[in-house]
Amino acid sequence: MAAVDALDALLPARAVFHPVVDLSTGTVVAVEAHAPPSATSGPMRIDPAAEDIRRAVEAARAASDLGTPLPLQIGLRAESLARGDDLLAELHHGLGDTGRRPQEFILCVSGGFPPALRPPVTAALSGLRRAGYLVGLAGLGAAHAPLDLLVDGASYLLKLDSELARRAAAEPRRAALVRSLVELAHRLETHVLAPQMGTREQVLHMRDAGVRLVQGPALAPPEWRPGMPVHIPVAAAEEPARPDTWLGPRVSEFTLPAVTLPHTATAGEVLDALNTETGITSIVLVDERQRPRCTVDRTRFLLRLSGAYGHALHARRPAARLADEPRPVPRTVPAVAALRAAGQDGERVYDDLVVVDELGRCLGIVRVADLIRSLSR
Repeated sequence: MAAVDALDALLPARAVFHPVVDLSTGTVVAVEAHAPPSATSGPMRIDPAAEDIRRAVEAARAASDLGTPLPLQIGLRAESLARGDDLLAELHHGLGDTGRRPQEFILCVSGGFPPALRPPVTAALSGLRRAGYLVGLAGLGAAHAPLDLLVDGASYLLKLDSELARRAAAEPRRAALVRSLVELAHRLETHVLAPQMGTREQVLHMRDAGVRLVQGPALAPPEWRPGMPVHIPVAAAEEPARPDTWLGPRVSEFTLPAVTLPHTATAGEVLDALNTETGITSIVLVDERQRPRCTVDRTRFLLRLSGAYGHALHARRPAARLADEPRPVPRTVPAVAALRAAGQDGERVYDDLVVVDELGRCLGIVRVADLIRSLSR
């Protein structure tokens, strides 16, 4: 904690961080970062798009200064994306200067989407995905996030409109809308995030609606920093059973952002990542095309390094020597099929599965315990 306090002095003024919490496991799976606006004086006007890019890059730098290995969620405005390749190149270079790869960022786009902006915004989203970034859309359920853009943008994350999410716990009509949007997102194989949850009741309502990722003051205080604990509200009664019409989800519904490192990473680098975030259960070592080469299981890796001379023998050598073959599963397979695949290796039944796309690229991980818990209901 002292190290975090010391680093606070190095961060930009009022940099804010929000944990993205997985309600199923109670762990932080990503960090949203915000940088403050520019302090200006006099009549000089700021270019809104340039300021948007500056704040995105500054937020990424502030989070990277804290040393968290978790994926970073950064906000952008649709109007900025529509400005073209020059600003996108500036964004790409600025984020790259933090030492992180595109696959470690979730770029969440908000703002208006008038018809004139749709072609350039869609093209920009495609370009970001090709570069390796995970893209998301904010404001789901509000007029400024049109539903057909969910298909055109092929979003990795959909962020509910904050007012809709908060009021759904007390208003049945809004609750019905949230459930419908969550069902749509699941069918599109997309994560759903409920932001700005301020009360225990709001968080539990989102969980019951099928939302797995949440943020807000009900989970962490405003001064939260990566590595600090989060609070997970607990229901007083057991969760309701699934309806009889439920035929089983696909593995994409259980996919969480993966912590990845290059396959050339040393055991010391992997150890640093595991020590930084205690909620990490595995690290996926990927090649330059984001394809999984091997996986590091937290428990086995730490046991190997804790033996006599373990750190001295392995810390500077490739982590792949202490890793295992990845267990990839396509994102479209049913969860029950993924669970059967996990059970084929008796020694690694509870190892995380690596979810991959059609090109074999890592999209995230699935924790076997989540599959067992869901399918047993």
